[in-house]
Amino acid sequence: MVQSVLGSLTLGYRSLWNASRRLAGVQLYIQDDPAITVDAPHLLRTLQELWSASSPPLLLSPQSRQLLLQLLQQAPRGSPWIEVRGDWLADSTLFAAVQTGHQRGLKLVWRGELAQLPPADIASCFDNSLLSLSPQDAVTALQSVAARAPGSGVQRPPPPPRPSPLIDGQMYENLPNLALASLCLDRHRAVAVAGWPTEDVLYGLRHQPLQPARESVLRLMKAIDAEQSLEAFEHILGEEPLLAYRFMVYTNSAALGLRTGVDSLRRGLVMMGYGTLQRWLANQLPHANQDPNLQPIREAMVLRARLTERLVEAGIEHNLRREVYLTGLFSQLDELLSEPMGTILRRLPLSDRIADAIVLQTGPYAPALQMASALERDDAKVVRTLCETHEMDQESVNRALLRVLCDLQVERPGAHKD
Repeated sequence: MVQSVLGSLTLGYRSLWNASRRLAGVQLYIQDDPAITVDAPHLLRTLQELWSASSPPLLLSPQSRQLLLQLLQQAPRGSPWIEVRGDWLADSTLFAAVQTGHQRGLKLVWRGELAQLPPADIASCFDNSLLSLSPQDAVTALQSVAARAPGSGVQRPPPPPRPSPLIDGQMYENLPNLALASLCLDRHRAVAVAGWPTEDVLYGLRHQPLQPARESVLRLMKAIDAEQSLEAFEHILGEEPLLAYRFMVYTNSAALGLRTGVDSLRRGLVMMGYGTLQRWLANQLPHANQDPNLQPIREAMVLRARLTERLVEAGIEHNLRREVYLTGLFSQLDELLSEPMGTILRRLPLSDRIADAIVLQTGPYAPALQMASALERDDAKVVRTLCETHEMDQESVNRALLRVLCDLQVERPGAHKD
């Protein structure tokens, strides 16, 4: 039997976010084995078979010169975008492959520091850039738009602001704070930012309790009005971590007075009844959150939940899959609620398997959760170690990741308007 190309690679991913704070695409990290020559056409065919017209755009980020060279030499026109690290272009063979790949119609992305942009003859081979900022460039960019507070006494005209070093219409990565991300996306019309400054966004909201997204509350209310299926309600709830958590806390509260504990979203929906659910949602609506900067954080949590669920062994029964999904969905609630995870989970009569995986990193769901978390980075060594430790098949892990990524929905013009 011919081995799949996915068995000889280690994958990871990073989400790309647009100005609407919605998914714009996915950066796919690809690490090969130095001892094995990758069949690049086979890899590209595999991706093409999985991807559909509704799947997110893909930026391939080969983690070795060897793999990059294979892709540049063999990828046909119409392949996903391919990242080329600027500091690798000193290799004359690689640069020649970049030139011929560009002439063949490949879409190439130059990756490097804004302060070290390539000369014009090299830049002409690339359709876009994935730029990182030096500390000085970051400061200069922020100062270019910083508001000047009025002083006292005799006023002198303020000096003209230094021009921003940022370039319009590019992609940016590793932005340390929301101010820079907003500047790139909103003022400089960046195609996307890679990753999201989650820590800075949550720090800026630390003095107020976070609320579920207004959009999600309205979606669920409309679904109930339209008499959609129980599965549809469960799906909407499961796409908003805070709403799902608040719902389960309420269904297990004395206010509702249920005789038995509610340990899943589906059971809560069955027990609560649609009228009570509508009233509860109406009470959530006045306080619901409309901050778009929280959307990438919520979507990342949902993506981890989907991946955790996909990574469990095939054949696990449906109710247990719901448990695994909740394990991934609730695994970062401590960041949103600013409370210890143990305290958060004790409010719910969840299976010990969920708490063991999240808090203790033990039990049957721990391997899937650990792997789903590891795949969010470009550290292939951690992924390979987890595969060895938990006896997880590398090809199966990669296929699970790709299937989850290809099912993601990107923003379409006019969508998500409530």
